[in-house]
Amino acid sequence: MGSAANAPLPEEDALASLEERIRRAAELVTQLRAERDAAIADLDNIRKAAGGALADSQKLKQELEALRGERKQVRTRIEKLLGQMELL
Repeated sequence: MGSAANAPLPEEDALASLEERIRRAAELVTQLRAERDAAIADLDNIRKAAGGALADSQKLKQELEALRGERKQVRTRIEKLLGQMELL
């Protein structure tokens, strides 16, 4: 009878089991919140990087157009010079 007196009651076992499940659920919620926060931070960094890349792309596109315009002007000037040299 000594071991029966020390044995936990069924309600105590159920309560201990419930407490354990609640503790695990709370740990899981904490872990998931941390993962969510990390994912949000990563997304913000990616968005900033993408915005910077887009700005760089636009700048490079403008530079390319300017260089094409300059090349056209240089070509025209060289053609004029070649035409003048032919007249000599």
